[in-house]
Amino acid sequence: MTDGVERARALLDDAARRLRDADVPDEALGEYVEPKAVLGIRREPTIRSLGRVWRVGALLLGSSPETDGRVWATGRITRVTEPGRSQFVSVSAEVRRAYRAAAQKGHFEPGDTVNHGATPIPVDGSLVGSDGVLFVADGGPFVRWSPTAGAAVPLEAYLADRVGLLVDPPRGATD
Repeated sequence: MTDGVERARALLDDAARRLRDADVPDEALGEYVEPKAVLGIRREPTIRSLGRVWRVGALLLGSSPETDGRVWATGRITRVTEPGRSQFVSVSAEVRRAYRAAAQKGHFEPGDTVNHGATPIPVDGSLVGSDGVLFVADGGPFVRWSPTAGAAVPLEAYLADRVGLLVDPPRGATD
């Protein structure tokens, strides 16, 4: 089964190389942090930068020196914009507003996309028989959209399709 893990590593490295060579824009990777109170004064949550990644569907591939060669399962995605005032329209709207405020406090560039809550995926023997997004079964690497999704596709076909769309987007997709 180590052949499947080695194949996964080679496919992921090749995908990152193709994205880098094509100068595909990357996105921020961050960690949501709720600081502890200092002298009883509560501090606002922030998103701390962990580096840069390419979002390839259900996977995030490292694109900066801090993240190079690593992979994550996609978590939450937040655009860095003015968070606005709390309006209590819905719980989900308030959660999104709080994430925008935390991203802004993390000093990300306005308009940048910040991926947070991402789950690191070690590309090692733990992929064999894993129930995560990326796994090795029957000697080959596979990916599924989420850990709860039943259907999986071979990693090679998945990356060829998703990376192909990023490297050479369909006409009108980026207008």
